[in-house]
Parts: sequence; structure tokens; C-alpha cells
Amino acid sequence: MVRVHKKIRQELLKEKLHDSPFYTDEELAVCLGVSIQTIRLDRLELGIPEVRERTKQMAEEARDKLKTIASADVVGDIIDLELGKSGISLMVVTSDMVFEKTKIARGHYIFAQANSLALAIIDASLAVTGIANIKYKVPVREGEKLVAKAEIVKKRGNKSFIWVKTRNEVQEVFRAKFIMVSQDC
Repeated sequence: MVRVHKKIRQELLKEKLHDSPFYTDEELAVCLGVSIQTIRLDRLELGIPEVRERTKQMAEEARDKLKTIASADVVGDIIDLELGKSGISLMVVTSDMVFEKTKIARGHYIFAQANSLALAIIDASLAVTGIANIKYKVPVREGEKLVAKAEIVKKRGNKSFIWVKTRNEVQEVFRAKFIMVSQDC
């Protein structure tokens, strides 16, 4: 493997993390063909925190923007939020979210992540779910990291049409189309 110059490698590292801030040091090391220690040193030199800290910072920034829903009512962690446009939520499936016998995630947790994200991106002081058309595509298991992305695709009066797509690390596991009805108080 050809060795990449440090400055170029660091630029690639910044690009990768800009595209997806959830990359672990191990994943970045594989992508860039270097050791994990090299990634850690590059991050340190560039002032980029580890994945846990990056996620936490993003969640805190997004939480401050919430308007329609209280942060305590959000299922998962909202890590990116652009009111009136889009948002991203992260949720790790824990043992209390799965059926005891099969260890498959209970659907209402996956729905709740998507529904609360859809509510969160509405730029109004009050909104409710009018219609939800949902599809569970594959079973989700304990320990999986779910990333939900929501986008307002159309607005008509006080109704927002929102697509939410939820993925694990490999594939889309859930999708929903919501019609949210909003009202400013």
C-alpha cells in the first residue's frame, strides 16, 4: 500500500468526518489504510474529538434548537436539526427495547424515534402526528445503532409531509411518511 502524505491524509480524515461524524477510529484506520494510533494522533493534532464526544456535542447543539417537542420527549439523540427542513437522530437499541425471547427490537421504539424526530424538525410551537404510513424492512437486534434521517418534502398550509428513513450500519431498516399538523400558539 502506498503511503499517503500526512497533510493529504488529514484532509481525507476531515472530509470523512464531515460526511459522517459517526466513524470510529477503527473504521477510519481501515478507510485510510493506517493504524488506529495514527488516526488518534491525527485527530489530536486537528483538534477533533473521539466519536463519543463528537456525538455528544452534536446532540447538545441540536437540543437547543428544539421548538415543537421537549428534549425529554425525544426518543434517541437528535444530533442534527435544521428547523423547517431536516434532522438526524441516533439511537442504540438496548436490552430493555427488545423482546426477551427473540432479542428483536420492539417496533414502537423504532417508530417513536422516527415520530419524535419528525415532530422535532417542525418549525412551530405545537404539532401533532396526523397520519403515519410506516414500513419495517428488516428486524433490528439489541446493540444495533440506528440513524434516522428526516426531511420535510412538502408543506401545504399547516401540514408538513415528512419522510423519515432509519438505517443500521448496513441497510435501511425502517421508513415512514408522516403528515404533521402544526399550529403556532
